[in-house]
Amino acid sequence: MRIKQRPEDFLVTESYRFRKHSTGRYRVYLMDKQKLSTFDAVEIVRERFGLKPGSISYCGLKDKQGRTEQIIAVESADVEMQEPNLRLKFLGRTNEPLSAKNTTSNRFSVTTRGLSSQEIDLLNQNASEIKNIGFINYFDSQRFGSIKHGQGYIAKDLIRGDFETALRNYMAKPSKLDKSDDAKVKQFWAENWGKFDAYCPYKANKKYARILFSLRQAPKDFARAFMQINSDYRAMLLFTYQSYLWNEGVRRLLQLTFSREDLAVIPYQAGSMLFHTRATPSQVKTLKQLRFPLLSPSSTFSCPLVEEAVLWVLGKEKLTLEDLKIPLVKGKLFFKHEERPLLIFPYKLVVGKVREDELNPPNKKINVAFTLKPGSYATLLVKRLFL
Repeated sequence: MRIKQRPEDFLVTESYRFRKHSTGRYRVYLMDKQKLSTFDAVEIVRERFGLKPGSISYCGLKDKQGRTEQIIAVESADVEMQEPNLRLKFLGRTNEPLSAKNTTSNRFSVTTRGLSSQEIDLLNQNASEIKNIGFINYFDSQRFGSIKHGQGYIAKDLIRGDFETALRNYMAKPSKLDKSDDAKVKQFWAENWGKFDAYCPYKANKKYARILFSLRQAPKDFARAFMQINSDYRAMLLFTYQSYLWNEGVRRLLQLTFSREDLAVIPYQAGSMLFHTRATPSQVKTLKQLRFPLLSPSSTFSCPLVEEAVLWVLGKEKLTLEDLKIPLVKGKLFFKHEERPLLIFPYKLVVGKVREDELNPPNKKINVAFTLKPGSYATLLVKRLFL
């Protein structure tokens, strides 16, 4: 099974709501993008129109590999862009920046390619099964790009108070998988770390201008320099590690809930995930009611099973809840407790007709369409459909 062989194979449309105001401070646009992450697209718009950091808000992060539609809000500026990979359409004004609460759902249309007859049978069988027993709401590989590119969990550097290592992992650790100018910039600073007055010849170095300005003023104040990173991206670095803890904790909870025969494994960027393939009505009811926390020092637990799983993953990481604090920047960078649904059900799951796959003959292709709540991963559902 293959997905995302073409941008149009993975289509995402965000359902949204915002309170319109004819003279609102923020202009809301529908952003249609492909081959760009949300961070990259927002940065392109910001640089093109000379906007200050934080002047563009959005509801959530959308996949780089695919064609996606989402709304953004631009503060006190009128922007216009119609390029092959990035288009903006004005929708109206509002008085508030956008956040996750402005998204109601995401509709996906995914073309699965390279299918054998056996995989087609699995797809039809599992689609019916998932409607009854749901699937586990893990974070998928997209959340763990820092692992894919060799940067590790930068949040772990921050927990140790090692801001220099965190900064080096962020801006001076090139990825062998990245062929962009950003990788060249990272290689330059890897070779010239400590020589912050050095001239980097690549345009992509502009991304690190604020950090370098800080380091040139105070070469040893790495905490101050780290705080020059875009606030949304800083928060995502913590969220990435929280997501890993969530996945590992939930994996343990599944082991405590089901027999080994009722569980199947799917590998992913940060390790492996367990999914139930059978469940009693009672088990489904229990999982549907459970919320598993994104951990912070203030996290508490009402369910003994959840607490046991949390203590297991913290023990594995040699941490306590109290350790989930960032020294030196108290109140400016912190782990936030959130409750995430453990079990989810797709809405309007539709399996299309079997067709010839022109990219992978003689195999077949099928389109799968479905709606998920914000924050859930379509790629994960597709993997589960073929488990």
